[in-house]
Formats: sequence, C-alpha cells, structure tokens
Amino acid sequence: LPGERADAKVFRDTNRSMVEQGKRPAEGRPELMGITKASLATESWLSAASFQETTRVLTEAAIDGRGDNLVGLKENIIIGKLIPAGSGMDRYNAFDVSAPDYVPMAYYSSDDEEDPAAFLAGLHGTYVSDATDGGSEVAQ
Repeated sequence: LPGERADAKVFRDTNRSMVEQGKRPAEGRPELMGITKASLATESWLSAASFQETTRVLTEAAIDGRGDNLVGLKENIIIGKLIPAGSGMDRYNAFDVSAPDYVPMAYYSSDDEEDPAAFLAGLHGTYVSDATDGGSEVAQ
C-alpha cells in the first residue's frame, strides 16, 4: 500500500517472489527513522510498548489480536526468557552438556600434617640473617 513501511528483507523477498510469478514488483525507497519511530515500527508489540506510547501500543495490539513471536533480545529480556544470542540460540540447545563420570580424587587434610610447633622445633641448620652485616647464624 502507498506510504506503508516494510522491513527491507521482507520487501526484497516479496518482490523476488512477485518477479518469479511474472508479476510487477513493488517500488519503494529506504527511509531513515529516528529512534522513537524505529522502536515503535517493530514487529514486536512487546518491544514497542516498552519504549514509548505504551498505552497506545498495547491497545492497538489487543484490538488487532496480535501475538508476539519473541524473536528479539529485548522481548525475551522483558519476560525473563533465555535470549536468542550466544549459547541461548536454538542451535546450541541440541548439545548434551553433561559432567564426566565421577572419579574420586585424593584430598588434602590438615589432620595429615604434624603439629606446626613440633615441626618448627625440629628445624636445625644454618640460615642467613636479615642484618646488614651479612653474617651467618646457626639455629639451635
């Protein structure tokens, strides 16, 4: 329809289909919209309602009986669903991510060592003092 806005990809795909059927393609030109118009022109009514003119967007969606396919990041964040990006993409849901078989490991326990005082008392030997003379002292 004249003056109607359409997504560029949908416009191209529809025109390609029209040409394949031997029909005349539609004519259109790209339009650069500001942030407000762009956010309200989205297919997702949930995303549009979260930006501005919430009452109008929700009313129109309810009257038209529109559904939201929850395709974008914003809609999924709003409802608390896993976002369709990175590991949240559908193609990654088919992977089986399970832990390897349990293998008991040796563990360290402070009960295994001797008393620190007894250990220190048993030390004998020569060590270098921190004093500036650089002399040696013998531990007894």
